[in-house]
Amino acid sequence: MKRVGVAELPLHGGRCPPWLFAKMVELGRAISNIIVREYSRKELLRRLADPFFFQSLGCALGFDFHSSGLTTTTIAALKEAIDPEELGIAVCGGKGKTSKQTPNEIQKLADVFSISSQKLDRLKYASRMTAKVDNACVQDGYQLYHHSFILSEEGEWAVVQQGMYGRLARRYHWLSEGVDSFVDEPHSGIVGDRKEEVVLDMTAKKSEEARKTSVDLVRDNPKNLLISLREAGQRSLDEYFDGSPQVLKLTMQTPHTITKLTKQTAEALQRAYDFQPENYEELVAIRGIGPKAVRALALVSSLIYGKSPSWKDPVRFSFAHGGKDGVPYPVDEQTYKKTIEILESAIEEAKVKQSEKLNAIRRLHDFLG
Repeated sequence: MKRVGVAELPLHGGRCPPWLFAKMVELGRAISNIIVREYSRKELLRRLADPFFFQSLGCALGFDFHSSGLTTTTIAALKEAIDPEELGIAVCGGKGKTSKQTPNEIQKLADVFSISSQKLDRLKYASRMTAKVDNACVQDGYQLYHHSFILSEEGEWAVVQQGMYGRLARRYHWLSEGVDSFVDEPHSGIVGDRKEEVVLDMTAKKSEEARKTSVDLVRDNPKNLLISLREAGQRSLDEYFDGSPQVLKLTMQTPHTITKLTKQTAEALQRAYDFQPENYEELVAIRGIGPKAVRALALVSSLIYGKSPSWKDPVRFSFAHGGKDGVPYPVDEQTYKKTIEILESAIEEAKVKQSEKLNAIRRLHDFLG
């Protein structure tokens, strides 16, 4: 996937004014309806899974193009705007505690969409795994606080979720159409304010051998794994990480050596041994296998067995620094123009006031710069 442009995405405080949110819902409903009716439900999912279409959509709806709040507010507006019974599309989840309700919201759609119990389980699994992968398998320091799961009555889905690291935000996009594996380069796009120097990315192609070794480690006797961990712990991480303080803080949160596993992580590894996972996705799906377990297995794979994972940040689109009223610097103007043409067409056909159409189109052109 090529990099197509840059924009700014700092964290902003405050709330969206009620009058603006109401207009975002109105225009979001019209645009969503037209895309579904003129193209298909699948096409709407594809576009929401595209980082720059999503950014442009939030801009067209009237939100600050460079604010992290664009993600949460745009999703909230679409959730209220889209009628599942009318369009055969539903937006589940959201920010904070609302994200925890995603499985229940998916369950409630079973009757609306006539979803089989088997398909329902797969949808809940997809929601859980996309969140788990971006928290545990991609260890970039960004803690998820927003998870939205958009699904169609055919059982196809897209995910838009966002994490926070200090005053920075990073957004992760998924599309079921392109996910053959949840742990092998599954994202349709990742956007962030900056590219981190070092990130443990167990979803990268380069991490394939480390993934296989991690599975072998947990399938073996847990005592052997603890011995390997102790052996790894006797070696200084400076030797492996070239003494980079940033790397040590991100990967191990200790200045010198690998620390002992917590009781919870040790119990999770024991459960993994009892389960005997066939592959890395099955391993990650096990309850309790989180960032610490993934990190420990990755480091043992590398330090003891020479199967090094990827430490390259998988962010595929980046956002540039700038002032609140700055204009994004376009890298690929043609991609911007194509996205805006699609949105302009939808806005022109939307049943909204003429003044709102003109304002939305004006904001899109401002976004292009």
